[in-house]
Amino acid sequence: MRMPTLLRLLYPAQCLTCAALVETDFALCGSCWAETPFIGTLVCGLCGMSLPGGEGDGTERCDECLTTARPWAAGRSVLLYRDNAVRLVLGLKHGDRHDHARAAAGWMAASARRMLADERPVVVPVPLHRLRLLKRRYNQSALLGRGMAHALGLDYVPDLLLRQRSTRPHRDMTREQRFANMQGAIRVHPRRHVAARPVLLVDDVMTSGATLAAAAEACRAAGATQVFIQTLARVAKQT
Repeated sequence: MRMPTLLRLLYPAQCLTCAALVETDFALCGSCWAETPFIGTLVCGLCGMSLPGGEGDGTERCDECLTTARPWAAGRSVLLYRDNAVRLVLGLKHGDRHDHARAAAGWMAASARRMLADERPVVVPVPLHRLRLLKRRYNQSALLGRGMAHALGLDYVPDLLLRQRSTRPHRDMTREQRFANMQGAIRVHPRRHVAARPVLLVDDVMTSGATLAAAAEACRAAGATQVFIQTLARVAKQT
């Protein structure tokens, strides 16, 4: 018996979120796939929020992006942050489920490919503060960014951005408080350069967009020609 076949018998492929048997590694079973809210074809061109209707041309905007200045050129997301998407994100973020990143990075790369067209940006994860990174031991956005860069054949610079101060958790904050909390919190690493290059920022979840805005503003201040964003999940409009 060949070794791969033996390994498959000993360690059969399991669904990412429920452990049911599936045909390939890093996949969802039929039931979990049905409970995973993938975003459709008509989306806001700045944040990726799902919009009602058929296909669009990328110029459509959700209500939030019509009233909030976004310091990036375009943005996409893969999932609505509910149902099985929450389990996928929390497993990656707090449960050491690095296998979630492998599947998610593939979905995100496909989404970004349609957005970027002929652009060849450098892929950059949204950074964690060093104290939070020490506690968590890894940056989930860096795992996603690395997988995306590999799938897209793009340069990956995991330490382009630094979170120079520890910010308070955004849980229970209003939208305005979130933006104020992130003001000046992120900067470009002094030994890294992004001038005259486009940037693709990667993060796990977009809620208000405050963290992504701080990161995008830092890239633009350092001379990036354009900034794009790609997230795994998008939270519905916050009040």
